[in-house]
Amino acid sequence: MNYNTKDIQNRVDRYISQFKEGYFSPLSMQARLTEEVGELAREINHRYGEKPKKSTEEDKALEEELGDVLFVLTCFANSLNLDLSEAFEQSMSKIETRDKNRWTRKGKEGEKDDE
Repeated sequence: MNYNTKDIQNRVDRYISQFKEGYFSPLSMQARLTEEVGELAREINHRYGEKPKKSTEEDKALEEELGDVLFVLTCFANSLNLDLSEAFEQSMSKIETRDKNRWTRKGKEGEKDDE
């Protein structure tokens, strides 16, 4: 199934709104996001890094860990009444402007565009 950010935010909000506790505080959200990013980092390190899993540790899919990060990030955005699409647009505009000449473009045979 394909979702856009509005669909994701709405689905998460429908889920969270059924509980009296609602969204956690911003500080708790930051802690949860840090925890989930840490779990993603651990899985990447096991798969691509120098730290193999112990034989007793179960394999987790990177998709599952990324999904957990996305869920908590969406909770964070919803709790602060932020639109993820708008946040993404602002970020991409900044990156596309700031970094437009930073990287070597494909087809340029190792040449960077003039700044």
